[in-house]
Amino acid sequence: MTLAPTIRESLQTPEVLIDLDILQRNINELAGVVAARGQRLRPHAKTHKITQLAELQLAAGACGLTVATVGEAETFAEAGVQDLFIAYPLWVGKPMAPRIKALAGRTRLRVGADSVEGVLNLADWLGVEAGSLGVMIELDSGHHRSGTAPEGAAEIARAARTAGLRVDGLFTFPGHGYGPGAATGAVDDESRALSDAARDLRAAGFGDLELSGGSTPTAHALEPGVATEVRPGVYVFNDAQQLEMGHCGFADIALTVASTVVSRRPAPHGGGQVVLDAGTKVLGGDRPSWVSGFARILWSPEARVTALSEHHATVDFPEASRLPLQGEKLQVIPNHVCLVPNLVDAVTVVRREGADSGAGGAYRVVDRWTVAARGRNS
Repeated sequence: MTLAPTIRESLQTPEVLIDLDILQRNINELAGVVAARGQRLRPHAKTHKITQLAELQLAAGACGLTVATVGEAETFAEAGVQDLFIAYPLWVGKPMAPRIKALAGRTRLRVGADSVEGVLNLADWLGVEAGSLGVMIELDSGHHRSGTAPEGAAEIARAARTAGLRVDGLFTFPGHGYGPGAATGAVDDESRALSDAARDLRAAGFGDLELSGGSTPTAHALEPGVATEVRPGVYVFNDAQQLEMGHCGFADIALTVASTVVSRRPAPHGGGQVVLDAGTKVLGGDRPSWVSGFARILWSPEARVTALSEHHATVDFPEASRLPLQGEKLQVIPNHVCLVPNLVDAVTVVRREGADSGAGGAYRVVDRWTVAARGRNS
């Protein structure tokens, strides 16, 4: 049986912990898988928003970073990242235009678009500098959020070219791959959308296209599809959603929220209920219909977080199981890990040491990382 490491009494909870060894292993393993497929890896940094972590991803072979906002792009450009993709159909206005121009002047920049109106708006605001960045046409491959139908991509690409923009390729987010057993079908949908749109663009005179896809669930699919690059984000940490989809195990969870038992209700025959000092303001509140709780507990796979309020989590332990004591610290695995870094100013980086067959060892704090892009939502 794997025993839980000791969380030192000096640690004030709730506190976001990153296990550095697990983090590095997650980074290296997916980098190797993607490279073996002949694809490029462009991790989505919105998951972590941390410049030190981005450096680890780039050192492991990532070709650049994906970001969700101009503010995130600025943060990572300031940290020296030379290749950035804002994977979002931007609508540029007076406040944003000079920021886009400045970014394009200091880093290799690509931005998303999914309409003729969008590329014309981008070109109007950039003017003579329109060719300084690349445009990626977003496709809807089944998630039904943003993105054009594949058959509409060529018209958008032609409009972008006429307006003086450089069309670099196509991208899609197979978000409908989030769910048990859904990843393989989402990869097929992604490949079909990218293939169909790429065929039309090549017929219209566009060559050397980047075909960008992928998410953490689809990155684990057995077949890579036609994408030339993939953009997973969650894989660096993993979370309860990935756990329940079967894409990782408990030993692959790199980010948890250390929390203290503040209230306890034992059941007559073992188990019962405890309340922790961590709620939605540090864990987020996502709960897809197919997951078994609001979060999971590391080292206690039988437990379930059955309710969350702003500063408390209610955790049920089944009959005959050991119920943690008041003052005991547990590690909570959030359902959707991308929410967590944006809720804290910094994270505590730890390594496990002193573990042997008779003890779980202890966490040693090795660093403190600022969440540099926290709040950079525009």
